[in-house]
Amino acid sequence: MKLPSTLLVACAMLFNLNVGARELPPITPVAHVDLPRFMGDWYVIATIPTRFEKHAYDAVEVYTLKPDGHVATSFHFRDGSFDGERKEIHSTGFVKPGSGNAVWGVQVFWPLKAQYIVAWLKDDYSQVIVARDARDYMWVMARTPTIAQADYDALLARVQALGYPMDKVRKVPQQEPAARSGR
Repeated sequence: MKLPSTLLVACAMLFNLNVGARELPPITPVAHVDLPRFMGDWYVIATIPTRFEKHAYDAVEVYTLKPDGHVATSFHFRDGSFDGERKEIHSTGFVKPGSGNAVWGVQVFWPLKAQYIVAWLKDDYSQVIVARDARDYMWVMARTPTIAQADYDALLARVQALGYPMDKVRKVPQQEPAARSGR
């Protein structure tokens, strides 16, 4: 049986794309995450977004440690503007044994679990970079809705050093908590 020539050309193009793609090493997680200390509100400062959060404003990830050791996650944001529809996504984080609590599988839809790597964490637990080996998504988060420009620049330099495409990074618009009340 003969394959159509267009299928052969398409296969050859895909092969060439894969051969030419740069191989990046796996993301190295931090040595240890103190889970109780890591829990709470994290404001998304910058991201390479998933399709659900492409136009997120006031994005906040809230982590709660469950008695079974899993992490309940609530991600909420305004869609498209500060006055946009409030959306919320719930998921569960499953901490990978032996990872120092720094690698999770996050499950939004059963049975799939997305990789979640704490790639950098400030000593005082005020800023974090969450990454994936695929370099397709990334989150820079902080305990406050805004951070100093010097901190932002330093965090993005770390993201770039991890091998992420910087042209895909989106700064997430954030308001101070007082401006959020009543919404």
